[in-house]
Amino acid sequence: MSGPRIPRILRIPHIPHIPHTMRAIRDLAGQTMVPNLRALVASRQPLVWLLAVLVGIGVAYAILVFRSSIAVVQYLWLGTMVERVSSWAANKPAWLIVLAPAAGGLAVGLFLHHVMPGRRAEGVADVIEARALNRARMPFWPGIGNAFVAAVSLGAGASAGREGPAVHLGAVLASGLGRWFALPPTAARALLGCGVAAAVSASFNAPIAGALFALEVVLGHYALSAFIPIVIATVGATVVTRIHLGDFPAFTIHDAAITSPLEFPAFALLGVVCGLVAVSFQFFVAMADTTARRVSMPLWLRPVAGGLMIGAMGVYFPQVLGVGYEATDSAIKGLFPLSLMLALIAAKMIATAITLASRFGGGVFSPSLYLGCMTGGAFGVMAGVLYPDFASSSGVYAIIGMGAVAAAVLGAPISTTLIVFEMTGGYELTIALLLAISASCALMQAVYGRSLFHWQLETRGLFLSEGAHRQITRTMTVSDFMSEFDADERPRPAKGDTVLLISDTMETALRAFDRTGRSRLLVRANKTSRKMLGWAERVRALDAYNAALIDANIEEHK
Repeated sequence: MSGPRIPRILRIPHIPHIPHTMRAIRDLAGQTMVPNLRALVASRQPLVWLLAVLVGIGVAYAILVFRSSIAVVQYLWLGTMVERVSSWAANKPAWLIVLAPAAGGLAVGLFLHHVMPGRRAEGVADVIEARALNRARMPFWPGIGNAFVAAVSLGAGASAGREGPAVHLGAVLASGLGRWFALPPTAARALLGCGVAAAVSASFNAPIAGALFALEVVLGHYALSAFIPIVIATVGATVVTRIHLGDFPAFTIHDAAITSPLEFPAFALLGVVCGLVAVSFQFFVAMADTTARRVSMPLWLRPVAGGLMIGAMGVYFPQVLGVGYEATDSAIKGLFPLSLMLALIAAKMIATAITLASRFGGGVFSPSLYLGCMTGGAFGVMAGVLYPDFASSSGVYAIIGMGAVAAAVLGAPISTTLIVFEMTGGYELTIALLLAISASCALMQAVYGRSLFHWQLETRGLFLSEGAHRQITRTMTVSDFMSEFDADERPRPAKGDTVLLISDTMETALRAFDRTGRSRLLVRANKTSRKMLGWAERVRALDAYNAALIDANIEEHK
């Protein structure tokens, strides 16, 4: 007796090729998955991901301590730790406002003179330099000393931003962790980016902007191998800061809507005006730095003199003292009249230039946002008078101005856009903000061709804005590709022969090969030494150049 008949639709189909399918899966694993996993482990990416968590959490707590240190110094002369410097300073006697920055300058000057190896405060430009030249290595204790200098400077009323020193501190901590675990250069640079991203996220409560700033400004690429750990670090830092400080934008605006599409020509014009302000700001910073270098004065006295000038300005414009977030918030809310905002643009520009030239610690993030906010707010007030039926609130123009000036100064249009969004919550202004940022950045490129950070690097002889090929020829030295003499070889240069120094750049060496027509040249230690160290060969130089160019291309796209 046969069992019940199973309907055809419920029968299990016969699969004749299961062995072939399993063989294909095994081949896929053997040819693709296993090699990829081995390469992943060899690059130490899993370790970088784990370290990114530690960097994010550690940097966030370091930034919280840094901000508290600024507040403690501020308490010594204002009697408050809140970030309302201008309101409290307005009720203090003039002598205190003048002497407080000078006293802070004395502490900074003595510390720079006796403790800091480079005898200056450092910032974002130094982080970019470490990424480009030093395999992401930044000295630990000088980095902690730099944070101390910035805390004293900003707490005493110096007109600068706290985010630049925060970025430097985050990079120092991440670099130290990378050295501890002996990471290869590519992984060490990714971890450096983690420190930068965590610092920006913790400072602005802007996790998306923090990640993109590290990729856009410091690393200069968006490779997945760097993106993953940077996002991990950003998330860790944001969670910590939101636990302690809460989750809310730094600035709020109640009416963040664009009134009419007819305003977009005005937004483009605002971008041009903001570009002019950014160009002027960079000019003032460069002019003040050049002037200060020409003045013969002991190092410890420079911040004192600068502090006296800043304090004197603070008597009449207390809004320029310190980081300036209170004044920025007031401009966004439309609490400042047109005349005051125009005056504060010039005052803040001059005060920040003096601060940086006097060797105070601080950055240009907050001053750029400040200048943009005042510029946009003033523009908005005038637009409201001329076109009352079409113009949006002055706060809308202030927010757009913040992004336009900061993007041009920092050379970071994408991350600056997101910083403004995350600091204000004004996502409705996307198109107008992008239009203004494009106009301001175009004007900055037309005038200077580079950001403030790259200008600072170029004053040190480091040119990074012209592409990887130029960076390699100007940063790789003869010591990277020279070969030593054979055991029985002791050549001496003939009279008139070209001899390279071990510290000469590859660019210098290639020009020497081309000028002399020789395939190899002798190398010595310095200009005064007569001892020859080895040969610099043209073929080896080109091989080293090609290898470095390939490595850079792989890192930027993998």
